[in-house]
Amino acid sequence: MKKLMLCSILSTLFINSYSQDTTCTYFTGDRVIEFDYQTSEIITEEVMDGKSYIIEVGYRDVLCLDLSDGKKRFRKVITHYDDGEKTTQILDSKDNIYYSPMGPVRIEVRRPTILKIGYSPPL
Repeated sequence: MKKLMLCSILSTLFINSYSQDTTCTYFTGDRVIEFDYQTSEIITEEVMDGKSYIIEVGYRDVLCLDLSDGKKRFRKVITHYDDGEKTTQILDSKDNIYYSPMGPVRIEVRRPTILKIGYSPPL
């Protein structure tokens, strides 16, 4: 009985220590709203002042990026990895949801534009 109890406690700790967290960031025009993915509780709400907004995604976390500009627009999203590598994507921002790779990564989201500019596909 003691072994069974010990096994169940250790397995519970092991499962909880390797779970991932999902946060969500909602972009609509110049407003940026960050909220908890599971409870929909708003964490922060602010206005995008500069030309880009940076989101830090922690270890084993995933970012749900909700782009809802309402009009046909494009946003440049740059993902910075810990090893120095970075990827650039031009994403459609009219009511679309995208998920980041598992962290740790840093996501940079630029202001919406009408044209797809400044993007060269990888070779």
